[in-house]
Amino acid sequence: MPDTTLHQAPQPPAGWNAYLQRFGYDGFHLRQEWSAVLGQALRHEPHFLWLTRGEAIVGVLPLQLVAGPIFGRYLVSQPYLNTGGVLADSPEDEARLIEAAVDLARRLEVKHLELRHERQLQHPAFNALVTEKVHMRLPLPATPELLWERGIKSKLRSQIRKPLADASLSVVFGREALLDEFYCVFARNMRDLGTPPYGRALFAQMLAQFPAEAEIAVLRHEGRAVAAGFLLHAPGCTLIPSASALREYNHLSVNVLMYWRVLERSIERGQPMFDFGRSTVDSGTYKFKQQWGAVAHPAYWQYHSFKGSVGDARPSNGKFALLVRAWQKLPVWLSSLLGPHIVRGIP
Repeated sequence: MPDTTLHQAPQPPAGWNAYLQRFGYDGFHLRQEWSAVLGQALRHEPHFLWLTRGEAIVGVLPLQLVAGPIFGRYLVSQPYLNTGGVLADSPEDEARLIEAAVDLARRLEVKHLELRHERQLQHPAFNALVTEKVHMRLPLPATPELLWERGIKSKLRSQIRKPLADASLSVVFGREALLDEFYCVFARNMRDLGTPPYGRALFAQMLAQFPAEAEIAVLRHEGRAVAAGFLLHAPGCTLIPSASALREYNHLSVNVLMYWRVLERSIERGQPMFDFGRSTVDSGTYKFKQQWGAVAHPAYWQYHSFKGSVGDARPSNGKFALLVRAWQKLPVWLSSLLGPHIVRGIP
């Protein structure tokens, strides 16, 4: 058998994406396009690790150096996304890539190495684990009619019927032409939540890098955008990394209608699964997703921590409560101006 060789570079080798195809949905989160998205929009520094045996790639691990003046330095796979980490042919190949990542993290003098896995990998280098979030995923039938009849409970069907019958509400799908409407709703919602928003450039880069997979859904009330979602139609699953609705329109059930249309869209594209994203068990968002029939899948965020707590920079950290309340009082234009400079440094 040929020797196994470890490689490290700021750019991936030829064949990186081809290797990931065998991993389907998991592989989508490691595609090389994400390095361009995160580098251009968030100024993250890419580091690619991979193994070859002979000429063949047998394992990959993309990493991003996340650095900022407020929270410090972190090495993460993959920031912004819910999934990342190692994909390899064997546990031995996984272990070698993890060891190489720890060595790189040490040289880069980061606080933590963070790998966002779908399953818990066993390795002595991991000294912290976070499992507080779960992926909420819904298996999709062959047609929207089957989802309506068999997948949606009667209570939720009645909630969907109301906005479906409202002629003042409409949902459109598109790409760059809808980006401004999407971002207006997104930035307003993030301000109301007390969370610094990602910049418009992040979504523009995803549209540019994923021309076949990325699109935007906008729900309008009498012509005004009041809810919106960003979709990625990955292999075997559609995910919605960002979705927002204006609170003053909640009485019109705009969020329910938008999600129904998005699920219809996913089925029309032949997707067998819809990923609602991560939630804390029994939280409000968890229950919202659960009512659609979404099932919880574990998320294993594994760390080699060099200093501090792995939760130091997380928005859920209680020490940020005062900042959250202060942020909610900012005008949207100011939160949209300041937010991207802050959030780019949060792993």
